[in-house]
Amino acid sequence: MTHFDDTETQRANLAYIKASMRAPLLSREREFELARRWREAGDQTALHELIVAYARLVVAIAARLRNYGLPFGDLIQEGNLGLLQAAQRFEPEREVRFSTYAAWWIRSQMQDFILRNWSIVRTGTTAAQKSLFFNLRRLRARIDDPTGGALSDANAEKIAATLGVGARDVVDMDARLSGGDLSLNVAPGEDGVGEMQDFLVDPRPSPETTTMHTHDEAIRLRWLAEAISELSPRERAVISERRLREDNITLETLGHAFGVSKERVRQIEHRALGKLKMALERRFAQP
Repeated sequence: MTHFDDTETQRANLAYIKASMRAPLLSREREFELARRWREAGDQTALHELIVAYARLVVAIAARLRNYGLPFGDLIQEGNLGLLQAAQRFEPEREVRFSTYAAWWIRSQMQDFILRNWSIVRTGTTAAQKSLFFNLRRLRARIDDPTGGALSDANAEKIAATLGVGARDVVDMDARLSGGDLSLNVAPGEDGVGEMQDFLVDPRPSPETTTMHTHDEAIRLRWLAEAISELSPRERAVISERRLREDNITLETLGHAFGVSKERVRQIEHRALGKLKMALERRFAQP
């Protein structure tokens, strides 16, 4: 962004702030009247007056959330969306001030925007995670731990108990807030040689290892198939039912199927395994 663009953006933000502060405050009766006109008759003029009067809420909440590094103008835009949501959903008959109701929607809209854009890595979506994200720094300062260093186990436990989350969640979020994103294309040293991604270790096996494993596995399967083919039909059936199934059949069940005792089935299985071992050893010994 150019310096001209920055200056124009700052001017636009300042103009919006001044305009919002000049708008007259509404009495309880007036805001209820405007809300009813908008809700019951779709009166756009009433909606406009209601929105303009409480634009100052948007500015105030955006100012409190601007330390997360996102453009102030973007926060204001999101806050205005929250203000519109509040106007759409406000129920005057509940006798709650519109400002109180709107503040919740404005803050929620801005917080969701911050969570979506603060980092390229998703930060958290549950209510507990959002509360942890927006309250961790304040709680660290309250327990006299504002240094930015690693949280002690005791302090992590205190914060976790306060917010109703796990201590591990607190430690992970603290690391996220203190670290920030880092481009994988950044040079790791002052000499500017290489990139950060060059030093990342891939835990997956290399293509060569994967190819060798696939090749060896194919050979082993072929050897096993050839060895099984040398067995008698009954031996193959016993090996298939007893060794090649996840839910292998009992000796007694096979004995009933073949019309022999379970001890006889055990003998057939033992002999078949011996044949398989000898056949595989022959193939393994071949050059």
